[in-house]
Amino acid sequence: MRMPEQTIGSTYTESVSWELLNRLVDCAPRMAGHEGEQAAIETMAEQFRDLGLEDVTVEEFEVPTWYRGRSELRIPSTGRTYTGSHELIGLPLTPPGEVAGPVVDVGYGTPEEYDKNDVEGALVVASGGTPDSYDRWLHRREKYEMAADRGAVGFLFRSRRDGCLPPTGGIGGDSPPGEIPGVGISRELADKLTRRSIDEAELTVECETERSPSANVSARLGPDTDDELLLTAHHDAHDIAEGANDNGCGCALVVEVARILKTVEDDLETAVRATTFGAEEIGLLGSTHAAEQLDHDDIKAVFNLDGIGTTRDLAVDTHGFEAIAEAAERVDERGSTPIDVNEKVNTHSDHWPFAREGVPAAMAYSVGGSDRRGWGHTHADTLDKLDARDLRSIALPLAEMVLELADEDCSPEHVSSETVLERAREEGYDV
Repeated sequence: MRMPEQTIGSTYTESVSWELLNRLVDCAPRMAGHEGEQAAIETMAEQFRDLGLEDVTVEEFEVPTWYRGRSELRIPSTGRTYTGSHELIGLPLTPPGEVAGPVVDVGYGTPEEYDKNDVEGALVVASGGTPDSYDRWLHRREKYEMAADRGAVGFLFRSRRDGCLPPTGGIGGDSPPGEIPGVGISRELADKLTRRSIDEAELTVECETERSPSANVSARLGPDTDDELLLTAHHDAHDIAEGANDNGCGCALVVEVARILKTVEDDLETAVRATTFGAEEIGLLGSTHAAEQLDHDDIKAVFNLDGIGTTRDLAVDTHGFEAIAEAAERVDERGSTPIDVNEKVNTHSDHWPFAREGVPAAMAYSVGGSDRRGWGHTHADTLDKLDARDLRSIALPLAEMVLELADEDCSPEHVSSETVLERAREEGYDV
């Protein structure tokens, strides 16, 4: 271990991360551009100051702010109408609208499943998750865009979770709102719709989108070097839950790692900039703004935390940056917390706007448990699902990973944007 015993001991006794997580939960809903996100921004800035970090900065930018209205699905042949929030909810940045058509189930919504079905003029049901046989995770937005491109008039995103928990998640793309109305539907409602042929269903979505401010929050620790290592997470969440895991845990761990590093600040050989981004859930808008503003040559690497804190086992996606993979492997070899290190590309969190420009970037997340998504993006993403002991157990290896990346002998190589995009295409991403 590179950490002194006193620092190791404090990791298992300090309550900073758990107390911050409680404060962020109390800000809910932290939807981008809403009052709750503004409260989270103020909370993060205050926490960075309390830790004694330097250059605490709040940088505002405008985002499309989405306001939820009524959603309704009516089946004329049975006379049933579904309106409850346990049945269906609008997907953020969906357009409002009233559409009708047959219900067509495309399974997981892989390209192959879409190709087997005629979805023109239909309401498409696509499940969350990805089949085991598929070589990468398929994102909700990809399934939505395939439906719209093939002429569907509506999109019904089926939950993977039992318990009447329709999923949420942004579908607006680069120019929100999206093309066709989209809702998340519970697994139970999806089963009702797909176990029999429905020639016509009527979907109504009411919502509004306007422009409002969001912001990124950052602060620095370590030496005054020309380049910086970015330690990142996102502070926004969805409007239907507390956002405890997604991504309150990521923010809490950014703070805890910064607290640990503050105790060994003289050992840091590169400045570390702790950063939480706004508006991740509606299209990585905060990190995209930062990637456009910052000089990429001054960024040594980006280490992003998302989908983390539900278990004590970690994984790191390295996007093919060998020096990052080697740093993670060194921490894995000498630590008690398993780290699954892999080279795969992940385009769906705040490291990606940097990685796609060739900046060395990685994302750390939790593995094990029920599945990768867990309770995220549902009403059930609440504090009671989490354990302070899990956060404490993974904080130390995360801090050691940052120390490894900050070492002068660690030199992640910047590459061309096309190099990273080609890696993504090889894994099946349309970038």
